[in-house]
Amino acid sequence: MTEQKIIRAVNLCKTFHDVVTGSPVEALHQINMEIEPGQLTALIGPDGAGKTTFLRLLCGLMSPTAGTLSVLGMDVTRHPQAIQDQLSYMPQKFGLYEDLSVQENLRLYADLHGVPAAMRQARFDRLLRITGLSSFTNRPAGKLSGGMKQKLGLACTLVRSPKLLLLDEPTVGVDPLSRRELWAILQELTAEEHISVFVSTAYMDEAALCQQVYILHQGHLLDKGSPAELLHASDGCTFMLRPPAGVPARILQAALLDDAEHVVDAVPASGEVRFSVTSPTVLSGLNAYRYFDTLHPRPIPAVLEDSFMKLLRAVSHEPRDTHGFELDYGAGTAISDKIEIEVRDLVRKFGNFTAVDNTSFQVRRGEIFGLLGPNGAGKSTTFRMLCGLLPATSGFLSVAGVNLRTARAQARANVGYVAQKFSLYGTLSVKENLEFFGGAYGLTRQQIRTRMAELLQQFGLTDQVLQPAGTLPGGYKQRLSMAAALMHRPRILFLDEPTSGIDPLARRTFWRQITALAATGTTIIITTHFMEEAEYCDRIMIQDQGRMLAIGTPAEIRRSGSSRTMNEAFIAIVEQARADKEANAS
Repeated sequence: MTEQKIIRAVNLCKTFHDVVTGSPVEALHQINMEIEPGQLTALIGPDGAGKTTFLRLLCGLMSPTAGTLSVLGMDVTRHPQAIQDQLSYMPQKFGLYEDLSVQENLRLYADLHGVPAAMRQARFDRLLRITGLSSFTNRPAGKLSGGMKQKLGLACTLVRSPKLLLLDEPTVGVDPLSRRELWAILQELTAEEHISVFVSTAYMDEAALCQQVYILHQGHLLDKGSPAELLHASDGCTFMLRPPAGVPARILQAALLDDAEHVVDAVPASGEVRFSVTSPTVLSGLNAYRYFDTLHPRPIPAVLEDSFMKLLRAVSHEPRDTHGFELDYGAGTAISDKIEIEVRDLVRKFGNFTAVDNTSFQVRRGEIFGLLGPNGAGKSTTFRMLCGLLPATSGFLSVAGVNLRTARAQARANVGYVAQKFSLYGTLSVKENLEFFGGAYGLTRQQIRTRMAELLQQFGLTDQVLQPAGTLPGGYKQRLSMAAALMHRPRILFLDEPTSGIDPLARRTFWRQITALAATGTTIIITTHFMEEAEYCDRIMIQDQGRMLAIGTPAEIRRSGSSRTMNEAFIAIVEQARADKEANAS
């Protein structure tokens, strides 16, 4: 007898109606899927692909428009409650009760799921152990770091052992250390409790850990298979290229990405550039040879992201022009000796808690400077002090030559700021948002009109000028946020996890723009949890528990962590510092 499929979708469709125009929008189109029980299955795709809609259909929170969908052998339209009784669902914004302790949150969710009292303590003990929260049972959930909150959310989702676990991008905004721990938990649960897990994720390395991967784009299923099967699409098409002496990897990457005819994707990696082409036969005709005459690409094994990007490029109608962000590939960087940001013995306390502990560093004009650290490391607090949004408890802080303690408003006039979460006015149009921020920065009406025309063209927003900002796709919201921050041509641009939650195509476009801005002398300060993005930076600082652990170029950081990749170096540096601190305390 054939074992029952845990999920079966046949010609599944879901249609919504646009809140502005009332016209139908097809979120999912004729999806066909069969998932075996006991597996880790990944759903990947860019913003607006339909991933969250599909997950909500699976747990009976909405009904299909057409087609059929069965979960755990039951039709979701007929038996939503029976399905919900046997699965657990962790949405992107999981509802922890922040005033309740870790233990109290677990008890509450056990009550909601009707977990018998006799089973609770053993279940709680196991979940606390595998999530590393055993020492924090009395801490309020609101006082946990982002990574710890995600682990508590997962523990609350698993207070009962479900037949199917649904996870909607559980690691977005989570640092590499916490991401690794979360996936170790998932792998342990599938192995020991035979739970079927269906997870949507923005990280290709996470999808590669699953047995099956499904790729969505604009509601259509593009491909499916095991990670090994999906890799075949990129066989022989992936290469590594060392930049010529004195050329940053991001400049070579830009030259490759601008070659839309031949190059599918390119990313900085370990001081070099990893890139994939449409076919091995086009390698000798790359446009990059026009600018650099010492290039020697060498073939390397493909990874899942290579095939993913190849599929996206094939169906995307997004033009890859530079929208006014032209680069002189041979010019190198615009980093000068002028100090734009100076920090000495910076301290920030919240009551008895020290969030930033005696941090000192400098950033030069035209430099891309990365602030990295685990959730709760103090980097967001440091970032907010640099922007003038939060006063320091003690220490010296100068931005654009202005002392932030004595002239915060003057310093902010030289600064542009892009928040992690979309913070523009959703009901205002693209045009109205830019006009508002231009006025807030003190520009005249004529200056606003001129600058707005430039930015609409540069960021490819001309066709969206009258669209309400809140209705834009994620990638376009990020473009608008950038345009608003650049209205007054700031000397320094602060970017707080600007690519969190946006798809790989939008991330490539974003970094192409940042590379061009830095080349003209704009100083960039950025926080990110994508370790591949740290490779774009000229220098990086890693913090944890309020202390600076390491500072230097990406190559210096990798050597400090005795690692080949930035992800491995980051984890090694943080774990070593924590082990040293624990040893000194004992």
